Amino acid sequence: MFTAPEPAVGDRMLSARHHACVLLDAIAAAGGEVWGYEGRTLSGAVTTPDGLAWLRLVSEPDGKAGGKLWQGPKEAQRSVPPTVPRPRLLGLRDWSADGWAYRAELYQHVDTPPVSRNPVLHHGVDLPDTWWHDLHQALDHLTPVDTGRQAVREQYIRRRVPEYTGITPGEITWTTAHGDLHWANLTGPQLRLMDWEGWGTAPTGYDAATLYLHSLPAPDLAERVRKEFCNVLGTPAGRVGELTACTEILQAAPRVPFYADLADKVRHHLDHLGAPTRRP
Repeated sequence: MFTAPEPAVGDRMLSARHHACVLLDAIAAAGGEVWGYEGRTLSGAVTTPDGLAWLRLVSEPDGKAGGKLWQGPKEAQRSVPPTVPRPRLLGLRDWSADGWAYRAELYQHVDTPPVSRNPVLHHGVDLPDTWWHDLHQALDHLTPVDTGRQAVREQYIRRRVPEYTGITPGEITWTTAHGDLHWANLTGPQLRLMDWEGWGTAPTGYDAATLYLHSLPAPDLAERVRKEFCNVLGTPAGRVGELTACTEILQAAPRVPFYADLADKVRHHLDHLGAPTRRP
């Protein structure tokens, strides 16, 4: 999803992946590394005695591990029902070395690829009606999950949404959300929801709005998303979710290239939401 990090970070993470493979009795496939932002994570296919699997390695400086993102996949395995299609977490190992904390997560391998390697889609995609039905079903089974996790904090909404949109949010209705519902985290044509780091409570419509905004460069697809989720998008209950998703992209745009490219379209969408002013 992201480019490879600077060499020192890359070498450290590749060395840690080798150690993770030893701990989990796995052999990494040559090449095919999938990097997270600035090398924070490194993922890829591995071979285990039971067959093909997927290894995800996450790192944080010592003393900063253990927060929401660190615990998200483990808590999803425990709390999210199997009716929400996602890869099963098979094994987990933690260790520290040279000032860094590491967590290796071994997952069931998913044969169906992501809809896109990039979170933002710039072209249409041919997904069957059954895929959209399955996505609705997955989110319907996720929204009632009882959790103390927060995908978005109310303090963030109250402070940042007015700053970036010029709109002061009113009453917020909450639901449980995936928290990062974009095209690189959805597989097709067989649906799986990937990357459960950030799941938790969020404003109604937040997941649907996130997927819609990541579809804006492909107008026909964006229209399909909006039609599919018309029960929340454009409604009073879902407006805070849309404003929050817009705010997050605009805030991230200065440091994330694909959000910088998306920012103008998000600002244009804010015009339709009635935003009087926006932060450039």
